[in-house]
Amino acid sequence: MTLYLQLNQIGAIGASGLGSALANYTNLQNLTLDLRSNQIGAIGASDLGSALANCINISNLTLDLYDNQIGDQGVSGLGLAIANCTNLSILKLDLYRNFIGDEGVSVLGYALANCTTLSNLTLIFIDNQIGATGASGLGFALSNCTNLSNLTLYLRKNQIIDQGASGLGSALVNYTNLSSLILDLRQKKFIYF
Repeated sequence: MTLYLQLNQIGAIGASGLGSALANYTNLQNLTLDLRSNQIGAIGASDLGSALANCINISNLTLDLYDNQIGDQGVSGLGLAIANCTNLSILKLDLYRNFIGDEGVSVLGYALANCTTLSNLTLIFIDNQIGATGASGLGFALSNCTNLSNLTLYLRKNQIIDQGASGLGSALVNYTNLSSLILDLRQKKFIYF
């Protein structure tokens, strides 16, 4: 199932209702849900995730939540709910520009570590508020995904700095089954005269 609902001013109530409707599709295996540039917020993201956890047969999930102000609370709730999707093997989360910091990204990482069948993971955290602690925490948490063979992390335009890059690199040593890794840590640098 593919739903393109971007740019529709969908708020928390709409996201919750959408999630409730999707929860009835218990045989759903593939879902692409594009909610870019809406207003679902933290509550909407958490409720959507909780409802999707009822889709027990889902194996391929793409959630595009670009620019929805979900923050740490929303991404934490979303991650904890998605961790209950026990058949999930392919996951793509686009969380570009959502005011997500160290706490949210770390909780998401530890929640996803419970997805034991996860083999392909793409996380897009461009232009958030992730620092060194969050980047390192995400890296170490995801190293528990023992079946992970393809990993794509877009972390550019955050505040990861040297310590975060080093911590993430140290964690990547533990990814023994990876066959493909894409890591984007580009940062915007300002030069003052």
